[in-house]
Amino acid sequence: MKILLVDDERALSEPLSRLLTREGYTVDIATDGRVGSDLASGGNYDLLILDWMLPQLTGLQICQQLRDRGDVTPVLFLTAKDTLDDRVIGLDAGADDYLVKPFELRELLARVRALLRRAQLADPQPTPSLLQVDDVELDVDNQIAYVRGNRVELSEKETQLLGYLMQHAGQVLTHDRLQAYLWGEHAAPSSNVLAALVRLLRRKLEVPGSPELIQTVYGKGYRIGNRN
Repeated sequence: MKILLVDDERALSEPLSRLLTREGYTVDIATDGRVGSDLASGGNYDLLILDWMLPQLTGLQICQQLRDRGDVTPVLFLTAKDTLDDRVIGLDAGADDYLVKPFELRELLARVRALLRRAQLADPQPTPSLLQVDDVELDVDNQIAYVRGNRVELSEKETQLLGYLMQHAGQVLTHDRLQAYLWGEHAAPSSNVLAALVRLLRRKLEVPGSPELIQTVYGKGYRIGNRN
């Protein structure tokens, strides 16, 4: 997932960018509103984290410009403005959430996850019917994988998981994101169920003598990548 962070306080933006990167997100930083607006307009981001008070353009102006163009990318405001009127102005401008500085990093990460889940569930991307990563091909409609030409029957959930990982090959997909995709935001089972599903899928995709195609990124989630 790709996040744009627009904040002119480097003492905040740089460690926050490192934290988000460790969580598996791709993060771009802008330190003034004009650059942030340009990046937001053409960067195809999954989430925008905007400071309110910025040089050149404020975060409020950036958000308003995006909404006026019909851009529905989720926006999270980070700001020292903490009155009720300020919150109302920010939300009326099109922001999806609002976090007052100073804030706890755990709360920010939770809000980021919630906004990304909400956006994904509201507008899920269709899975192509045929996918390929390295030596694995997936026929989504028929729930069949081909591993170096060998046919492998998959369950519906295995097909969904493999297809989603293949669509985001090379990216770390967090446990929360995978669970929300497979079971929905409010019906996700324990993480043990996801781990068991991954184990079953790995067995079916196993190639003796080769590394696992589905890689565990400990403490974060899973990634599908090159095993050749």
